[in-house]
Formats: sequence, structure tokens, C-alpha cells
Amino acid sequence: MPKPPTTTPTRVLMPDLLEFRAITAEGTESAYYRADFLPEGEFEGLVAWGMPKKLRLQVLSRPGLKWVLTLTAGIDGWPEMLPPGVTLYNAHELHDEAVAQHAAATLLAAGRGLIRFAQAGSWERPGQLWTLKGRNVVVWGYGHIGRILSDLLAPFGAQITGLRSSSTLQEIQAALSTADDVVLLLPLTEATKQIVNAGVLASLKSGAWLYNLGRGELVDTAALVWALDSGHLGGAVLDVTDPEPLPQGHPLWGRGNVLITPHIASTTQDMQQRAADYAEGVLGQLARGEVPKNKVELGKGY
Repeated sequence: MPKPPTTTPTRVLMPDLLEFRAITAEGTESAYYRADFLPEGEFEGLVAWGMPKKLRLQVLSRPGLKWVLTLTAGIDGWPEMLPPGVTLYNAHELHDEAVAQHAAATLLAAGRGLIRFAQAGSWERPGQLWTLKGRNVVVWGYGHIGRILSDLLAPFGAQITGLRSSSTLQEIQAALSTADDVVLLLPLTEATKQIVNAGVLASLKSGAWLYNLGRGELVDTAALVWALDSGHLGGAVLDVTDPEPLPQGHPLWGRGNVLITPHIASTTQDMQQRAADYAEGVLGQLARGEVPKNKVELGKGY
């Protein structure tokens, strides 16, 4: 009786972390990398998590690679590095709940003066506080995170306007001109680099707040400093900056109306486990011949 045909398992390179070593994906043979160690041989797939650029280039230079899964929402640097024919997947939905909650928390913190209070060091009542009821919140980059954020803010009575990639210039200008708060959730592409420039900041109404939870390079930092110094901008919340990390002594530090967090909007204590679970799900889809919905359209940059 003939033996059934055998299939060669897909060799996948993954981070050398306990959570990833526990992954059991049918039809997959795993190897593991560290920041200072890369296994020999060829790999059909790469699961990238905190991977240094030098290591990325070493893996990408080897033949046989068919796909890369980067466990980040953004795809910074990958499109320029990928050899022709290599498919890129990202992990946008892995981070969505945490980022949306971070945005909601900072919107509330700004309105209730918590940013100023945390830095004041004295018992002083601020001159201006507000609630989100009736406040015009523009979410620029209205994808899955934006929809979650909209649901979170709905009970507070905020008026949400979502701007998508399909929004016209007229729609964008109209929304920004009446915004009390502008939340940036855009991907970083050539088209969106420094999309928030001096002209955009000047077009905002006086006292508006800017929240950047996308990428630092979405904002012209010099223009942002000007808008804050002039008093035109009410304040800013920055989980990402340009440059990043923001150096000591930078003029954005030490302001009572600016909250800077070190790119942690998506961070949770179980982040590594969630990332490993997400990777296991994608590996399962690929093994079954399915196309994961997180496939990146390289032409669009997201």
C-alpha cells in the first residue's frame, strides 16, 4: 500500500521568548532568534518582534523567504527592505484596544487639568477645565482604533468626526477648522509625513488640542513648538515624537499643557503573550492556505 505524500514543514523564524516557544502551529518548524544570535539556514517566514535593523537585513538577505509578520501596527522601514515577492503582514488589531483606551484616557486627563496638576507641585485651581460633552473630537485616521475610541467616548457626549484616507481635502479642512481635539491615528507613509505642518496647526481654532498616537513624523515638531509657544494651540498629548526618543532639554519637555509618554499607548503587562497568540493565529491561517486580513498593501503603505 503506497504511503501518503509527505509535506515539508514551513520553517519559520521567531523571537526567542517563552511565549513564542510555546506556539504549536501545524505544519510549522520553528527556529528562534535573539538580538545577538541568528540561526543558520533558510526560512520561509519571519515573525518580527523588537528586531534590530541589522538582524532584519541579515534575514532578508537569505534566499527562500516568502513572508514577514511584524508584530507592530506600523510597518516602519519594512517596505524599503523587503526583497521582491516577499509578502508583509502587520498586527494592527493586536494593539487597537490599548491604543484607543490610551487616547480616551488622555482626552479626559486634558479636560480635567490632570496634566497641569501632575506638574504643578502646588495647590492652585486652573482657570479652564472642560468635559467631553459636546466637544468636537476629530479622529484623523479613522480605522479600527478610531471606531473603538468613538465607542468609548460616546457615553461622554463627545461629537466624533472620522477622517479616512478617502476623505477629501475640503472635508479635512472643514473638520479641522471646528475641532476642539484632533487625534492622530494615521499610518506613516510618504503622503502623511509631516502632514500636520505649520499651515494645518494655524488652521485649527485657538485653544484646540493635538493628540499624536500614530507616528512622530506625522507632525512637524518645529511647527508644533511654535503653535504651543504662541498660545494658539491649547496643548498636546504625544505618545510618539520626532525625534524619538525626545532628547533631554528639548523645548517640548516641561510644559504644563503637554503630556509626553514614551511610545507606550499599546503596551500592556500581557503584551508578549498577546503578541504570541496573534502570531499563532496568523501561522494557522497560512498553514490552512488562508490569506490573513492583516496583509499590508505595500503601494498604500498600510
